[in-house]
Formats: sequence, C-alpha cells, structure tokens
Amino acid sequence: MTLAVSVPEELSARVPAEQRGPGRGRDDVRLLVSRGTEAAHHAFRDLPCLLRAGDLLVVNTSPTLAAAVDGRIGHARVVVHFSARGDFAHGGDGRWAVELRDPDGRGTTRARAGGPAGTEVRLAGGVRLVLEEPLSPGSGRLWWARVTGAGCRGAGGGVPGLLREHGRPIRYSYTDRDQPLSVYQTVFALPSAEGCGSAEMPSAARPFTAGLVAELVSRGVQFAPVTLHTGVASAEAHEPPYPERFAVPEASARLINAARAGDGRVIAVGTTAVRAVESAAGADGVVRACEGWTDLVVTPERGVRVVDGLLTGLHEPEASHLLMLEAVAGRAAIDRGYEEALREAYLWHEFGDVHLILPAESTHTEHCFSNHG
Repeated sequence: MTLAVSVPEELSARVPAEQRGPGRGRDDVRLLVSRGTEAAHHAFRDLPCLLRAGDLLVVNTSPTLAAAVDGRIGHARVVVHFSARGDFAHGGDGRWAVELRDPDGRGTTRARAGGPAGTEVRLAGGVRLVLEEPLSPGSGRLWWARVTGAGCRGAGGGVPGLLREHGRPIRYSYTDRDQPLSVYQTVFALPSAEGCGSAEMPSAARPFTAGLVAELVSRGVQFAPVTLHTGVASAEAHEPPYPERFAVPEASARLINAARAGDGRVIAVGTTAVRAVESAAGADGVVRACEGWTDLVVTPERGVRVVDGLLTGLHEPEASHLLMLEAVAGRAAIDRGYEEALREAYLWHEFGDVHLILPAESTHTEHCFSNHG
C-alpha cells in the first residue's frame, strides 16, 4: 500500500514534545481518532475517555538500545547500527545483524552498501567488527557480523557494554539534534538480562506517562505486556520488516483471550505489538504463550486474527507499516485518516502525533469527542 500523498518537510517532528515549550510533557501530542472513515481530533490526554472498561492495551516492553556506534573502515568514517542480536537464532554464536551508514556531517547518516564479506570495521575500545554474510540473500543492507577484541570475549558478549559506553540512539535527518537515550525509552520499557532491546524505539507508546497509565487502570482499562525487539528500519527503501525476536507471556495470552471472549477490545500500542500478538495467535484466533523469532508480515491479504484496534504513529506514505494498518482498518479508513492528518498539520515520525484506529461499530464514546484543533 502506498498513499497518494506527500508529507511536507515542516510536518516532521524535530524534537520531542516536552522540548517544544515550557511546561510541556510527553503526552502533549495530538491524537487523531479513526472509526471507519470518520475521523476526529483530540489531545492524547483524552485517551482514557475514548476507551472503556474491559478494553485491553497490548504494550511492547522492549527497551531502546544506544544502537549507533562510530567506526572506521580503513581511513573512512562509518556509523554502525546494531540491529539484532543473533544468539537465539544461531545457537549462541554471538553474531549481530548490523547496518553500515555514512556520516553526512550533521550527526545523521546515509545508507551505504555493506560488504564484501570479510570487511573489518574498527570500533571504540579496541573492538573489531567483521562482516560475514548478508542477513538474507540478495540484501546488502543488513549483514551478520561478529565482534572481537577488548571486552568482547569470544561470543560477542561485549556488544551490550560497547553500546552502553560508546553508543547513542539511532537518529535520522529529520530531527534537530542527538538526544539522550532516556528520551527514547517508553514508560513500559523493561531491561533485558541478555542486553537485548530495540534498535529503534517502539514509538507509539512514547506519549504514555505514569499518570496516564494510572488513570486508564482506574477506569478499568487493562494492559498486556509483550516483547518485540525491533530491528533497524529501512529508512530509504521501506522494505518489509526482517525477522525479529518476540515473546508473549502466559499471563498476557490469558488477558488477550479473556478480552476477546468478553466485551473488551484488544488494542495494540504500535505495529510491533501487532506483530507479536498476531505471531502468537493460531488460526482459531486463540493466543498462546510463545517466544522466538517471527517473520510474520501482516498484510490485508493475511488480515488480523486478534487485534481490534491500533494506536500508532504516522508513517511515511511508502512505509510497509501501512499494509498492517490497512489489515486492521481497511484502505478507505487509512486514506481518510491520512487526509485528515495532513489537512490538520499533524506531526510525523517518532516524536510526532499519534493515530488511534478503533472499530467502526464503536459508538459508545462519541460524547468524549472534543475535537481539539
């Protein structure tokens, strides 16, 4: 799915909401609400009155990594984006999927072709990274690589330490400046014992605050935590997502199935939560506890088995994520929502505004619609 729209550069969110003025917080973003082809405009703080007791929000607990590290190939400067730890997929061999990018002089980067196999990148702290093979045949963007050197003791166990000491969050050119890692952590993020996490922030959850979560709980809205460690996005080519590590715990599976059996709606917070839940759902729509790697790509043809609604950011017109949105809500609803987002000058990208997609038949909360401009 490609939307027949273009996003003006001035609609890119260049800094987090809390940095746009005195007294502002993370939840000072706008909320576009779509029900079928009807759209309404809200502040994100209106979310509690747009949901009802018994609704279930599925949230991703993956922490964001400081996944960008400076390096050199010969005398040339490069930036390495660490995308995913391969231990689980390759029997503990310690490889990482990485992307190489060129600095552009503004603290941001441009994609570059990886390889050939055997290419060595010198990183800080005496660490060396060697490219071994493309992550998938025919792809030169992501490569499996192995790290060795000081602090890396064999199986690549030093990469989490390398990222903590020398890494910074991945940043793209539409933002004004580098930000501390804390800016990229959501209120739901939990540390990983293995040092795993997301190369890029599960950004749909960023506007949530502890106070808003407490208000939602007080109104009877429940939360089901899942984990999906997101890899490096295809910022230029908008490729479908690569396989990613996920886990749906037993308690969350029970909550999801109970909501579906009752009157509650299962609303995923972010496309990452959709991918995790739908990967754990059988053909019968029952969610079962599981973990591993998922290569599921949710498309309109595949459809969704569990998710009723979605809270998500605004994606580029070419982004593969839009196929998932269409699977949840239908093409007409997404077209209409994005027309409204452009008309009302919503802000795009990870620091921008958010979009709540609810089932068209939901009419019980119409009295909450305040239509903030």
